[in-house]
Amino acid sequence: MVQGKTKGLQAKASSSRHAAKAAANTKKGKKYVAPKKAILVKQAAMHKALSAKINKSIEQQMVSAASAGKLTIMKHTAPEPDKGGKVGKS
Repeated sequence: MVQGKTKGLQAKASSSRHAAKAAANTKKGKKYVAPKKAILVKQAAMHKALSAKINKSIEQQMVSAASAGKLTIMKHTAPEPDKGGKVGKS
């Protein structure tokens, strides 16, 4: 026979295990594994540096364009041809 009183219904305490399990799941998006070989590590560092330089250059060009005048989203289209002339295949 059971000894002592029953504790009744109690809510389960949330554990950190659930958070750890949720964090362990793979995330959506492109996966990237850091290179281990020395040559590939050097190449990755160079690629990162070049990307940073390119982005900085683009930002500087945008700043100079913005300071020169107003920025437009759409490019100007080609001028429309004359409506009076007839264009035919001959």
